[in-house]
Amino acid sequence: MSGSFFTLLQNTFQHHADRIALEEVERGRVFTFAALEALSARLARLLVRQGAGRGDRLAVQVEKSPEALALYLAALRAGLVFVPMNPAYRAGEVSWILENAEPALFVVDPARMEELRPLAQRAGVRALLTLDAQGRGSLTEEAAGEPAEFPPVAVAAEDPAAMLYTSGTTGRPKGAPLSHGNLASNARVLVEAWEFTADDVLLHALPIYHAHGLFVAAHCALLAGATMLWLRKFDAARVVELLPRATVFMGVPTMYGRLLERPELDRERTAGMRLFISGSAPLSPELWRAFRARTGHEILERYGMSEILMHTGNPYRGERRPGTVGRPFPGSEVKIVDDAGRELPPGEPGHVLVRGPNVFRGYWRLPEKNREEFTPDGWFRTGDLGFLSEDGYLTLVGRARDLIITGGLNVYPREVEDVIDAVPGVRESAVIGLPHPDFGEAVTAVVVREPDAQVDEAAILAACRERLANYKVPKRVVFVEELPRNTMGKVQKRLLQERLATLYGATGSGEGGT
Repeated sequence: MSGSFFTLLQNTFQHHADRIALEEVERGRVFTFAALEALSARLARLLVRQGAGRGDRLAVQVEKSPEALALYLAALRAGLVFVPMNPAYRAGEVSWILENAEPALFVVDPARMEELRPLAQRAGVRALLTLDAQGRGSLTEEAAGEPAEFPPVAVAAEDPAAMLYTSGTTGRPKGAPLSHGNLASNARVLVEAWEFTADDVLLHALPIYHAHGLFVAAHCALLAGATMLWLRKFDAARVVELLPRATVFMGVPTMYGRLLERPELDRERTAGMRLFISGSAPLSPELWRAFRARTGHEILERYGMSEILMHTGNPYRGERRPGTVGRPFPGSEVKIVDDAGRELPPGEPGHVLVRGPNVFRGYWRLPEKNREEFTPDGWFRTGDLGFLSEDGYLTLVGRARDLIITGGLNVYPREVEDVIDAVPGVRESAVIGLPHPDFGEAVTAVVVREPDAQVDEAAILAACRERLANYKVPKRVVFVEELPRNTMGKVQKRLLQERLATLYGATGSGEGGT
């Protein structure tokens, strides 16, 4: 029996053949589940005809479109390993992934064909195909004449189905292969946990080169037989306009902040919604409360990463605690350990370790790295820092590499950010450590004000002194127009550290700000 994730999805496609799987909002095109399956079959036939076989990598750098989703399904169907890339990646980033993944085929935007062709040739890619944002290109043109039937290639559950490349903030991006079993187990868990049904309508405004948009949002809808309202890109005004037609929305915290800027967002417009979900970056408690006050909805925050898919979440039915990412999903485990690997009691922060059927088996061709990242008994070291409550809710306090050690004492950025974000007039903040001649690292707050707000450094430091131990109080507050973010809304703290590296100079000192 095949362990292909596609066979699981195919059951849904056939059961709901005549129902609408996807409505492309901008162009008004509609795809039934039968049409989506037929397109995936034609594309799978073309990929095989181009020389790709079971286990080969398929690299893809294209804009979001229904055809791009069908291409992913075709890769699953043909037993290929889907390797998506951010369309914003430049030549050097693309070259590294191609040479590391060694794909058999590469699908690109036709506008970049000539730029990327030499890179593909150098990496040994057998064939290049094109696909643009309107679903046009050699890929769909050549597939149009293929029969709309293709039996799924038999694969084992442990065989790789996709490979995501991590952001590479600590070096070259690493390939994280995810198996058919990883994808299937996580999709089943999420559909059940969030009570997805064929009656749902998911407003899909996320990119699909990333786990959030593809392996969380799209998987839930496809497996449940739900309809997706498909937006090529997030647009706050358009999302608010479409909310009365939807029942579920998934976004990153930045999106929720933009939605709150729309005066037309209110309880009436969200009356038909049953669930708002947030992930990919920490959701501040202040934003959570502001959204609840405006709409009456409590955003469900969950936690995952490329290597582990979704691992914990606040409950669909039960208490959703702002500032936490909930409990482990069924079958998943979490524990908190100190630097020596000893398990810590509730309330004490340490390294977050995870284990479960959703967790990948190791990075692509990095055996030494895998020995570092996995314990002998199979726990994966996420690189996150956090603590568990007495009843099992996980709170994240930062990344291990973002931990600030000032005067020999540990400061967890999230704790300080929560205090600053609660100050009236603050839109958001990022707390970083910067080199300091006396303390080693100085706690530094980078703050974005609300429009026309008058909040100043003194007010922020006063709030911190009231609620935090003195060593956690920022030495300085820097105000900026906006925080640098990656495409999924995560603040790029390394970039902030590079920009502000000389802030304290060789003679800097001070206690709790200036």
